[in-house]
Amino acid sequence: MSAFSLLLLLKGPMQSWGDESRFKTRATAATPTKSGIVGLLAAAQGRRRTDPVEDLAELTLAVRVDQSGSLLRDYQTAQPWLVDPTANASLVTRYFLSDAAFVAAVESPRRELLDGLAEALNAPAFPLFLGRRSCPAPPDLVLGVVESPAEEALSQHHTWHATTSHKKEREKRVKLPIYRDASPGEAGAVPRQDVPLSFDPRHRKYGWRNVILASYVEFDNELGRADDDFFSAVVSA
Repeated sequence: MSAFSLLLLLKGPMQSWGDESRFKTRATAATPTKSGIVGLLAAAQGRRRTDPVEDLAELTLAVRVDQSGSLLRDYQTAQPWLVDPTANASLVTRYFLSDAAFVAAVESPRRELLDGLAEALNAPAFPLFLGRRSCPAPPDLVLGVVESPAEEALSQHHTWHATTSHKKEREKRVKLPIYRDASPGEAGAVPRQDVPLSFDPRHRKYGWRNVILASYVEFDNELGRADDDFFSAVVSA
């Protein structure tokens, strides 16, 4: 059976993919979460938070790290000034990825489904964000639909979506990691609780999936000058 993949460019000044946020500390994962990608697709289609998303959550996901970005911590205050102007402000710590770039591949055996999602993303019913409402999605979000499984589609996507300054910091030949949904029983899989079962604010619920570092794709970097293997391993993680 043929497999098709919808490629998405997740790149911007800031993005945040919460998968372990608790109370007043809102963390971000190092790579886009499945809940974030499903939420992006659901918003484009015009689904409400109370609408089911099981069909989108079942799609296979793979992510390539083109530029890991840097972790940004932001202290924010909230005060119910309309209700009680004299109330103490509460402090919330939010984490973001600054200047990160990822290519995500959403896989399905049905090309018409992915074409419909691409059309919705290009003319979304609701605004699109990279994990959080303060992080708008880029205008070139949709890279297209290709006839390949997700991991293969990312390996064959021959554009490295990194900034010039980042390329100058990297080595002459870079290796970009590809993470994907693991097959049942596949060795090396890491569990992540980011599969959305319900976005309803009254009872949000997330299930588990296994993610594996599947492979690397290599690029020649004409601007590169770093040759530190340890540095390369860190920025590629």
